Amino acid sequence: MPAKDAVVKKAIEEVIGSSRKGRMKVIKLVQKKHPELGDSKIRRVYENEGFSLSKRLCRRIKDNPANPISIPLRANQEWAMDFMSDALDNGRRIRVLNIVDHFNRQCKGIEVDFNLPARRVIEILERAIERYGKPLKIRTDNGPEFRSKRFQLWMKDNHIEWSRIQKGKPQQNAIIERFNKTYREDVLDANLFHTIEQANDVTERWVDDYNHKRPHQSLNYQTPMAYAA
Repeated sequence: MPAKDAVVKKAIEEVIGSSRKGRMKVIKLVQKKHPELGDSKIRRVYENEGFSLSKRLCRRIKDNPANPISIPLRANQEWAMDFMSDALDNGRRIRVLNIVDHFNRQCKGIEVDFNLPARRVIEILERAIERYGKPLKIRTDNGPEFRSKRFQLWMKDNHIEWSRIQKGKPQQNAIIERFNKTYREDVLDANLFHTIEQANDVTERWVDDYNHKRPHQSLNYQTPMAYAA
């Protein structure tokens, strides 16, 4: 390395220290201490001496084979889960997690909150399992909460198969997509919520009506609970 470049390299090392800094930031910091050094010289040494930041590789989700829906012959063979989003009257965003049994379209649970990470998803599922029993499969999309190590480990430990749909194929989760539409029309679009507690209270009453009083065309106009009886 030429002696003139050694001075530039030392200046770069001083401003970088142990932190990650991009090229333009390094150039500006070096020039604060050494205004006589030009951009091109600093850039050349920065790149030639291996100071460039490595590019972060995008994590690509490997697609899985087609996963068409099949209607099971009894309860708890396959549940479906999906997220929805909306907002309170003050504009703050909320999330909704829906759980439906494919067999009789019964809603096994809905949770409304500001944030529903994998840890909360597991807690909600454990409450549903305690009440209704454990499903053999759970069908979801490829959302980060479902792909998370925490959720996948919980599924494995509980011997529940993850039945994930293909990317960009929401029709492979058509039963809960139809449920989401009904819930949005009846609850989210029909009400103006001021608090999370209000949204959950209205939702709880709606779920009871949905499961016990509302006839479903796909169930020969029976309610989910009557169909399962």
